[in-house]
This record gives sequence, C-alpha cells and structure tokens, in this order.
Amino acid sequence: MLERFTGKTVIVFGAGSAGQGWGNGKAAAVAYAREGATVIAVDLRKQAAIETAEVIAAEEGRAEAWEADITSDSEVAHIVAEVMAAHGRIDVLHNNVGVTQMGRLETLTPQQWDRSLDVNLSGVFRTMKAVLPGMVERGTGAIVNVSSLAGMRYTGYPYPAYSAAKAAVNHLTAVTALEYARTGVRINAVAPGLVETPLIFEQISSEYSSTEEMLAARHAASPTGRMGTAWDVAHAALFLASDQAAYVTGVTIPVDGGLHVRCL
Repeated sequence: MLERFTGKTVIVFGAGSAGQGWGNGKAAAVAYAREGATVIAVDLRKQAAIETAEVIAAEEGRAEAWEADITSDSEVAHIVAEVMAAHGRIDVLHNNVGVTQMGRLETLTPQQWDRSLDVNLSGVFRTMKAVLPGMVERGTGAIVNVSSLAGMRYTGYPYPAYSAAKAAVNHLTAVTALEYARTGVRINAVAPGLVETPLIFEQISSEYSSTEEMLAARHAASPTGRMGTAWDVAHAALFLASDQAAYVTGVTIPVDGGLHVRCL
C-alpha cells in the first residue's frame, strides 16, 4: 500500500456523494486517507461530509467533516483559516465541487448561467485564492481541480454553461500553474469523461427515457465499452497531487477511456 500522503493535510471540497455509492469527491477523500493523509472533508451538505469521514474513520484513517458553500467567499476563507490554525498547513487542495446545468442557450436563464459559473468556476477561484498564500509561504503544495471532458470537447449533452465553466477551469489551472511554478506549488486538473457516479442519476438521467437507457448509452459511447468509476478519477488525481508528479504542473489529464481523441 502506498503512503504518499503520510503526514500531509488534504482539504477536499465536494467530499460528499450525491447519493448511495461512490462519487468522485468521496472516492478521492477516502483514497487520500488510505495513503496516510489527514483529510478535511468539506461539502455543502454536512451529512454527506460526515458520511465520508465515517468511512475513513472505519478504516482507521484521519478525517474531519466540515460544511461550506463554495459560492461563499467568507465560508471558504473561514474553513481554510480554521484548518490552518488547527493543522498548520494545507498540503493538497482538491476541488471537486461541480454541478451540471442542463439547457441550451436559448432556454437558459441568466440566473442559471451565472449559477453554473459561480459553482463550477468561481468556486475554484475562491478555494485556490484561500490556500495559495500558505502554500507559497511554505514553498510547497499541490492543487488538483476536477474539471470535465465537457471543458475540452462537445460531449453531446445540452449544457453550454457547464461546458464553458469547465473550459475556463482548464485554462485557469494552466495560467495559474505557470504564475506559481517557481514557488514550489503545482496546479493540475483531471477531466473525467463518462463516469458512473450517483450524480449522473440526479443530473443527467433527465436526458433519457429511463436510467437503464442512460447507462446503456453511456457504456456504449465509451471507447472501452464501459464507463469509468470514481476510483479511476481519484487515482489520477492522487498521482497529480503526489510527489511522484513533482515535475508535472499546468496540465489537464482526461480520465475518459480515450474518448477525448475519438472523432465519432
């Protein structure tokens, strides 16, 4: 068993799961803990964060559950300040919060557009802004932003607000990585493709006549013939956050079974 994060403090925003099973944030939080990290599990729903922390505790790991709205400057800043006061450092920031807003441009309201950008893009800005000073002061740190294949190419779903926000996350990751490259802080992103998580049943299934149709279509659309799992995303993220990726910064890695290079 690897212990790449022993002695490190990792804060995961969006560490809960949208339902039963393994969401990307929950899997990542547990994966960091399994490799020795003290995990600060943050979620909009406190109970979801508690459930993730309980899984970690049951495996004799270390975790704390926190509640915060990533669209609130004050709540994000407060949590980061509290964690810094209690632990003295944040070694890894893992940004998993995201929401898909269905609707083509002509049907989207300005409020829906703004909300999508606020959660998916500005949330990343808020958390990075809060943790970067401490990382720069110590001369070390890693940030992993969970983006989406939708930020790299058209995926067939009618969510331009989500796609635009995730494309901006990719570029924000790249330019910020270069601005901080000489400080010892690395900033990267992962871009999940067709992944089977509880979230798709809540936010994607409305595009299909049934959940069975959704699952069959998404499996068939993958070059591998199956969707990925939250663990596939977590494993890629942990590599980017680990010292094994010490010379990797400014990249967005697709975790999509090769879908990003397929034309049809």
